[in-house]
Amino acid sequence: MREVFLLSLGLYLIIALLFSLSFPQLILLVFIFASFDFILLNYIGKKRVREITKIKSTIKDIRKNRFTSPDEIKLGKSLVELEGDIKSMFLRTQNDIANLKKLEQVRTEFLGNVSHELRTPIFAIQGFIETLLNGAINDSKVNKNFLTKASNHTIRLNNLLNDLIDISMIESGQMKMSFRYFNIKEYMENIYNEMHPLAERKNLELFLHPIRENLKLFGDKDRLRQVIINLISNSIKYTELGKVEIIVEEENKFGKIIVRDTGIGIPEMDQSRIFERFYRVDKGRSTAVGGTGLGLAIVKHIVEAHGSQMEVTSEIGKGSEFSFKLKK
Repeated sequence: MREVFLLSLGLYLIIALLFSLSFPQLILLVFIFASFDFILLNYIGKKRVREITKIKSTIKDIRKNRFTSPDEIKLGKSLVELEGDIKSMFLRTQNDIANLKKLEQVRTEFLGNVSHELRTPIFAIQGFIETLLNGAINDSKVNKNFLTKASNHTIRLNNLLNDLIDISMIESGQMKMSFRYFNIKEYMENIYNEMHPLAERKNLELFLHPIRENLKLFGDKDRLRQVIINLISNSIKYTELGKVEIIVEEENKFGKIIVRDTGIGIPEMDQSRIFERFYRVDKGRSTAVGGTGLGLAIVKHIVEAHGSQMEVTSEIGKGSEFSFKLKK
């Protein structure tokens, strides 16, 4: 305000010099304009105070969550630009709050799922051991059976803990990848030989389609092995009759790895969710065939770390196909 007053005083002096005003006339002019400036500045000052009060009140209301929509925020025509900025800030804040709530819900669900998955094998092992200690250990008809079941549950528990460690490292960015070119034909033949006995035990045909000699793809061999074995293992688990096929389709710049089966299939409504942690299409059947509920979530993360995407097509009663691409 002082700057405005000094500017006005200078203007009055210039007017006085231009129009050769007498001293009394100059004093009258200064008084008139000073009065006008005082009234104008007082009006502007009060207006600014009202605007600042409105801004402070709006921010306070935002902090106390009194607004449900940015359209409720009104500052007036003179503060349109600031109003837009505050609305944008409000939207960002609401989005952040929504994301935090979603993360908290996911965290709660995850802890609940982990607790359930850990509790099941632990309680089973505890039950078998207590039964053995209460005398069954001396019964040759059941003691070995109980020990075998307890051992299977320890394996399941170990697999779950390993998967939890893997997904924790992946999601925190601590899992290091070692990317290099490798011969996909030799690589797939080794995996086929490893998984073939598992298919034979269910009287299924595990078929590896021909792959071009010297075809090389780019990726982390160890992590990709984890992906492919998981996909083949799932196909064998959920296929009762028919076959499981392993295919490498060569494209211009990519190699497409496909695992196809003639299994029970996945309902269309579940296909977008099967890569979520602990999501099971059929909880009863999934428990019966084993698994931790984290396998496909780990598969998805590893494939995405290779700059690719998991694709799935499936039809109930006819089978499923999982695929992803690797750079040549």
